[in-house]
Formats: sequence, C-alpha cells, structure tokens
Amino acid sequence: MRFTRRDALALGVGALASAAVRPGVGAPAEEREVHGLSFFGDLKYPENFKHFDYVNPNAPKGGVFSQIPVSAAFNQNFNTFNTFNSFILKGDAAAGMEITFATLMAPSADEADSYYGLAARAVRISTDGLTYRFLLRPEARFHDGTAITAHDVAFSLQVLKQKGHPIIQQVMRDITGIEAPDDATAVVRFAPGRGRDVPLFAAALPILSRAYYSKHNFDETTLDVPLGSGAYQIGRFEPGRFIEYDRVKDWWGAKLPVEVGQNNFDVLRFDLYRDRDVAFEGFTAKNYLFREEHTSRVWATRYTFPAIRDGRVKRDTLPDERPSGAQGWFINTRLEKFKNPKLREALNCAFDFEWLNQNIMYGSFKRNHSMFQNSDLMAQGKPSDAEIALLEPFRGKVPDEVFGEPWVPPVSDGSGQDRRLLRRASVLLQEAGFVLKDGKRLSPKGEPLTIEFLIDGPTLQPHHMPLIKNLGTLGIDATLRQVDAVQFRKRVDDFDFEITSQRFSMSLTPGDGLRTVLHSKEAAIKGSRNLAGVADPVIDALLEKVIAADTRPDLIAACRAVDRVFRAGRYWIPHWHNPMHWIAYWDVFERPATKPRYGRGAPDTWWYNPAKADKIERAG
Repeated sequence: MRFTRRDALALGVGALASAAVRPGVGAPAEEREVHGLSFFGDLKYPENFKHFDYVNPNAPKGGVFSQIPVSAAFNQNFNTFNTFNSFILKGDAAAGMEITFATLMAPSADEADSYYGLAARAVRISTDGLTYRFLLRPEARFHDGTAITAHDVAFSLQVLKQKGHPIIQQVMRDITGIEAPDDATAVVRFAPGRGRDVPLFAAALPILSRAYYSKHNFDETTLDVPLGSGAYQIGRFEPGRFIEYDRVKDWWGAKLPVEVGQNNFDVLRFDLYRDRDVAFEGFTAKNYLFREEHTSRVWATRYTFPAIRDGRVKRDTLPDERPSGAQGWFINTRLEKFKNPKLREALNCAFDFEWLNQNIMYGSFKRNHSMFQNSDLMAQGKPSDAEIALLEPFRGKVPDEVFGEPWVPPVSDGSGQDRRLLRRASVLLQEAGFVLKDGKRLSPKGEPLTIEFLIDGPTLQPHHMPLIKNLGTLGIDATLRQVDAVQFRKRVDDFDFEITSQRFSMSLTPGDGLRTVLHSKEAAIKGSRNLAGVADPVIDALLEKVIAADTRPDLIAACRAVDRVFRAGRYWIPHWHNPMHWIAYWDVFERPATKPRYGRGAPDTWWYNPAKADKIERAG
C-alpha cells in the first residue's frame, strides 16, 4: 500500500499521527495552539512553511494519470465496485473515493508521523491532551460551493463513529464528545488513556456534508455521487471497468502548503481487471499509463514488449523505506481444528519458501518474519532489558521462547520437499493429536484433517500449490478455492474462511489502530482485520503498553514485546516482501527530483508532459 490518504484510513495502523501531548486526568487549565501534529512532537516543517520539500511547487496542471488500484481502504475493492460509499462495511466501494473528500489535516510523506492543517488551519490542545479544538479555514468549501463548517465536521465524526466501517468505529471508541460551538470551531473530546493515534485518525477522516446527508442515508450502498470537498470529484465511470476522478479546477485548498505541487492531473483514472495477466496486457496496449508491478515473474520476464525496447515505456525501481507490512497466510484460529499452535507450526514447516522464491519468484523477495518487518519495531535477538520488564509479569503465561530468540520460520534446503522439515511437521502433528491412519491425517475426534485456502484471483495460485502438495504428503487434504472479488470480501469480513492470504500495512509509529489487527475484542467483530482470531490476554495487555508509550524507545520496546508473543503463537505462515517499488510507465510524465521518503510520489507529485505524449502518439 502506498503513502496516500487512502493508507492513512486503511487500517488505523497505517500512516497516522497524533499529538505529542499524552492524555491524563483532570480538566484542562489552558491550551496550546499548533500548526501540525506528530506522535512525539517532532515536526519537520515550521509554521507558515510554503510547501513540502518533495514537490515541485511550479508543476503544471493537466493530462491524465491512469493505473490499476494498488491499495484499498475499508470496503474498497481492487477489482470492481458497486457503491460510492467507501466508509461503511456493506458493499464494494470504488478505489480512490477518499480523494473526493477533504480532511481536517493532511500527512507529510517525508516524515514518519506528522500531519499539517488542511480544512483546519490549526489545532488547540488542552494540557491534559483530552480536548482538541480544530480551527477551520473560512475558505473551505464543498463542491456545490457551500461552506464547510464545524457542524459538518461534528456530523461527520458522529455518523462515522456510529455507523461507519467497524475499523472506524473501533478506533473512535475513545472519543467521548464531539461539539461545534460555532461555525469555525470543532471540539473533539477523548477518554483518559485514549490511544495515541485516535486524534489524528479522526483528523484524517472525510468531512461529509450535514445538509447532503439530511436527505440521503449514510449507511446505504449507492451509486449516487456524494457531495464531496476534496481536490477531485467523480467523473465518468462504469462499474467493474473503470472510474475517473476530475480535478476541481477552482478547488479552495489548491494553494495551501500541504497541497502545493500536488493533484496535478486533470483526470485520475482507475482501470479495473479481475485477472492480473489481463491487466498487464492492458498496460502493454496503453490502456492505462502507470503500473506498479507486484508479480516477480512478470517483472523478470514480460517487460520486453516493443514499447519497452524503443523507450516509450520506462522501468524504474524506487526504494521503499516504510515497514514492509504483514503479508502471509492467516490461519483462522476461531475454528477448532486450528486452535493448537503445534498444528500451526507444522503448516509452517510444510511451506518451502526457499524453493518458491527461486523457482517461481526469481529470487526477488525476502522472507517475512514479523508483523513489523523492515522496521526497528521488529523483535530481533534476545529481549532487551526494557522488553524483559514488559514480559516478566507474564512468565508462565507465554511460551518460554518469548524470553529468548524470537521465532522465525524454518529455512529449507530449497528442494521443495525438505524431508527434515516434513518429519518435523509430522512430529508436531502427532503431538497435537493429529494421527496418521491409512495415509490420512485424522483429528483427535477421528475426522479427516482438511484445509481450504481462499483466494480471489489466479495470481497466487502457483504459490499455493507447492504448499498444498507438501500438506498432502503429511496426510492433510488441502484445497484451493477461488471466488470472485465480491464473495471474497464478504467471506473475509464474516471470517468465513480457513486460511487466506492478506497484507496489512503497518505504521512506523503504531498506536490504537494496532488493536484492530491483534486485540481479542476485534476477533469477534465482523469486518475487523484480526483475521487470525488472535485472542490472547497477554497481547491485549502489551498493546496497552504500545498505546501508552511516551517516548520512541518505549514504543519500540513495547512493539517488540508484542511481536515476540505474536510470533510465538504461530498465527500465520509468513510470506515475503520487496524493499523496492517496481514501477513502469508510459513516458508521458515528469516528476520532482526528490522522492518522498515514505512514498513513491506517483501520482501525488508527478505531472503530465504534453510534448512527451505527442511524441509517443506520433511514434505509435
């Protein structure tokens, strides 16, 4: 997932920030006014800064940027859509809908956790950190020209808290009051002990029109175009095929420091394909102009078409300095057969990553070990003194390995059927009570052990088959079930699966949103991202330490402690990650000399070059 506002909304664990003031108890004695918010108070940009360092403030406007979706928030679907309501659980929303709405604050893509004013010009924070007063800009407008007022902000937060997607509702549960004492001031009050990221999560949510939703039901799916307030508005669309967003030519926010040099294309278009191979062919035919490649086979072998050879299409690799996220097969431990961690470890032993990487993925990827891969939040080596202090109260309640080296997936001999690891898997299954009889693995109740892997497209099918073959060697009847994108989303939201693959984007500075992935309360909430059904009171307690951390070192220690316990639970079969963005694009664009540290820059800071486009048209 890329560093856009969509990422900021995706999980509540994405690129969110919050105030440096820690919550306490008692009535506020005074307030301080700030132009930006950061977890621990470090802001790169001073008050009255002109623009972000990674943009070209003089970038021209115009042209089209087209791509296929690479990230999705809440109920958005990568492959289709049947609604423009992207902030509830129901339906499959169009990718990109968040760009049609303004937010109170906007992120900086070259800082780990900083946000600056968009619809809000500043924020006044009480000394106890429990009251935030967002001061609105008088020029902020909806697309119909009506003013954005604090009453709209209050309505938006209230309706999202009450009727929004379960992820939104859960992160906002520590909001205790929302008020609009006048048109220009939105007051948000928080409970003592609230999560560090809750204020900025609220500030990154869409501002909805109270007047519009007085005549429309917020919690219904619809293809009626909603009244927005962002840099783009919905243009042409055809469900299942494409959607276009047209730049608002006289947008009120265009000259604000957080927007200068951005939103440069007249049209942002998402083309939709149900099959990645077909999508690639669409790119070679110039049906869309920009592609981020996620399939190593395609990157290694298929970028040889004529437009590549004659320079009309460019390829590039950009460093990705964000945490790589948690990608893997998540095992649904709500089901009785998956409750024993020895069974789950046996499944890990059956997965030969080394063979897969060399034979299917061209040696392009690195193995995941952690939910916090590629960051300093990942546990490594033996626990530090700070980690031991957090873990010691739970000695005897967690596996002893938590106090030693963290668990890592086994490394195979690369043969595809490592006999040593398969023997280890067989022993673990026996110890878990899954005996082998007549070549079939039976549960403690004498029932055949079967496993269904759920996917929504053919791309990962080759990656499943070697694992399924090895499971068969162990006497496990494993199958792969592919369903359409809508059914897949429904089944995952309802936890109606046995094992499925997913990738979660993780923040450099996680907070309350981490609960949506790992907390026991989330395990029972449909639509939550706790796919594995993690319900461990020790993890629950350690998450509170993450949320309460006052300093970066305290946060690192708490996240590493969570990581050790999670990894000891064998809740998943970790996949792989790529520390680079693989991008290809028709040579009709320009971009700033500086790439934002925590983003790829496209399309946010790129712009269209008509002369290049004309040259390609003549050559084509």
